[in-house]
Amino acid sequence: MNLYQSLGYLVFGSRLRRMSEAFLSEINRIYQTEGIDFDASWFPVFYLLSKNDSLSIKELSEQTEVSHPAASQLITNLKNRKLVETTTHADDGRRQMVQFTDKGRALLKQILPVWDAITASMNELEASDAKIAEILPAISALEVAFKAYNLADKVGEKLNPMPNEKLLLRD
Repeated sequence: MNLYQSLGYLVFGSRLRRMSEAFLSEINRIYQTEGIDFDASWFPVFYLLSKNDSLSIKELSEQTEVSHPAASQLITNLKNRKLVETTTHADDGRRQMVQFTDKGRALLKQILPVWDAITASMNELEASDAKIAEILPAISALEVAFKAYNLADKVGEKLNPMPNEKLLLRD
């Protein structure tokens, strides 16, 4: 058992970050090997735009569950690469609508087969071990539970019990 495994929840976030970084690095290596100039961090925007003609930055932010500034920064990066463009919404001049450029649509055509191959490969990996098959449902359940469970408050209650609880703890 390595250090990370032995420390359980104390390093839970670190383990998730390490796993995420390793996975995304592997995905980026796939794109590089295939000669495709694409970064895995762009996936949420490309996926959503592949399913919609255009979306506002606010809609992209909400659907990807990142802050508006983070979504805006990503869109700016993609605009600088000429993969997306923004236009002002016809009914609301404050809303910037994001859509693919021709270059972005061409890149999407290149990466769609990669997405299919990644999905098929991960499905094979999942089928190889029953524990792996539990990971996505378990992560979903944890996400839902974590949103409802205020960890900071729960830890605070354990560190600073109410006066009556302190008496009970001493007895």
